[in-house]
Amino acid sequence: METSVYNQKGKEVSKISLSEKVFGLPWNADLVHQVMTSMLSDARVNLAHTKTRGEVSGGGKKPWRQKGTGQARHGSTRSPIWIGGGVAHGPRNDKVYARKINKKMKAKALFTILSKKYKDGEILFVDSISMSAPKTKDAVSAIAAWAGIKGFEKLATKRRNAALINIWDNSEVIKKSFRNISAIELDEVRNINPLDILNYKYLIIEKPEESIKFMENKLASAK
Repeated sequence: METSVYNQKGKEVSKISLSEKVFGLPWNADLVHQVMTSMLSDARVNLAHTKTRGEVSGGGKKPWRQKGTGQARHGSTRSPIWIGGGVAHGPRNDKVYARKINKKMKAKALFTILSKKYKDGEILFVDSISMSAPKTKDAVSAIAAWAGIKGFEKLATKRRNAALINIWDNSEVIKKSFRNISAIELDEVRNINPLDILNYKYLIIEKPEESIKFMENKLASAK
């Protein structure tokens, strides 16, 4: 598998061979769905919290005697059917939603998504991204240049979740340059994960040789 590598101005500069194990896998919807739901559960933050009848204050005294009043029997004014009582089956912030994801499964899901995006023509390989100073104008120019490549026309017009750019090094200059472009998200290659890739239409990978080698090592470590 061979594909083109472009520069920051949208010009083809070289070719690169892609690994079949990373970019040539068949689509596996069941695996991707299982990994996605598990990752979303892990990222869930519990904020809502209700108290049970054992946690609310009061209710120590029986409201009235058991028999003879003509009313229903009650043992506490803090049962869920009373105003001011505890909540039955309410949300709790101590509930754990985390799910275990095997490394091999997560890596396989990542490469399955990468393979699907590559087949759909939604992955762009860029040799390097460099900027002398944090300027949004330079970032917009780069996006406009990449949008001139066939298949990536929506990169400059899509208003939401247009592209995820994975850079090789942690560069504050590059991050600040793309920060004001709401449709673009920028992160390091080492943080690549299935959830982020699926949230964006296009994936732009900087320094493809090093990045692909990193992904292959990720697959080897998962095994």
